[in-house]
Amino acid sequence: MNYITSKIAKKILNSQYEEIFLNLDLNKTEKKEKIIIDREKEVAKFPEGEVSFDILKKIAKDEGHIYFIKDGEVFKAAISNNGYYKLVPTIPPTIEINGIRMHRTKEFNPYQDTLNKINTVKIKKGEKVLDTCMGLGYTAIEAYKRGAEVITIEKNPNVLELAKINPYSEELFKGGIKIILGDAYDVIKTFKDEEFDVVIHDPPRFSLAGHLYSEDFYKEIFRVLKPGGRLFHYVGNPGKKYRGKDLQKGVMERLRKVGFVNVRRVEEALGVVAIKPKD
Repeated sequence: MNYITSKIAKKILNSQYEEIFLNLDLNKTEKKEKIIIDREKEVAKFPEGEVSFDILKKIAKDEGHIYFIKDGEVFKAAISNNGYYKLVPTIPPTIEINGIRMHRTKEFNPYQDTLNKINTVKIKKGEKVLDTCMGLGYTAIEAYKRGAEVITIEKNPNVLELAKINPYSEELFKGGIKIILGDAYDVIKTFKDEEFDVVIHDPPRFSLAGHLYSEDFYKEIFRVLKPGGRLFHYVGNPGKKYRGKDLQKGVMERLRKVGFVNVRRVEEALGVVAIKPKD
C-alpha cells in the first residue's frame, strides 16, 4: 500500500516538477518512490494508482488522518463502527479511539513509549510473554524481536483492522506472534497456571475498562505467571494533576493483596512493576 498524509499531499501539490520522489510507507523505511504529476489531467500517479488533485487538496487540509491507496482507490485509515477509530499520523502511528490516543505522543513517539514500558521487565530470549491489550501490537512485536514467544490479546475488531492497515504492525501477521481476539478478562482464564515469564498489561483507561484493574483480574495475572515472573502494568495518571487522584496507589495495593512483591512505580513509563515471589 501507498500511504498519503497531509504533508505528502502538500508536497505533491506544491511541486514544480513532473516527477517527485517521496517516502510512501510512513517512514518505516528510507525507500522513496516515484510519483508522476500530470497537471493537464490534474492527477498524481502513485505506484498503487492515480489520485486526483481534488482528493489531494482534501487530504492536504486534513492533518489528523492517514490515507492509503489500495487496488487503485483512496481510503481513509479510519473506522466508524461503535465509535470512531483512526490511525494518527505520528511516526510510528498511534490509534485514536473517540478522541483518546492509545500512546503517549507529547513527550515521546509511540515507539519510545513502547520501549519505556517493555524495558521495565527486561524480556529475555526464550521467555514466554503475554501482552494483554494488543492495540497496534508494538509491545508484542518488540517482545518478539527480543526472542520471546508472544501471545497477545485484542478485544476490538476495529483495532485489529487498523493494525492490518498500519505498516508498522506488519510483523504481527507473519505467523510468529499468536493473536487472540477477545476480552483479556475472559481470555486469561483459559491459560495454564504458571504459563508465562512476563505479563505486560497496558489496558485502556480505568473509566473505559475498570474490570482490567480489578483484584479478580490481578489474581488471574498472578496465577498465570511463573514464580519469579514479572508484570508491567501501565496505569497512567488520569486525574492526578487536577483532582489529586492517585490511581497507581490503588493498583499497587491490589497487586500486593493478591500476592505480588517488589511492587513499585516506574515514573518514566507511567506504570507499576511487580514480581511473583519464587517461594
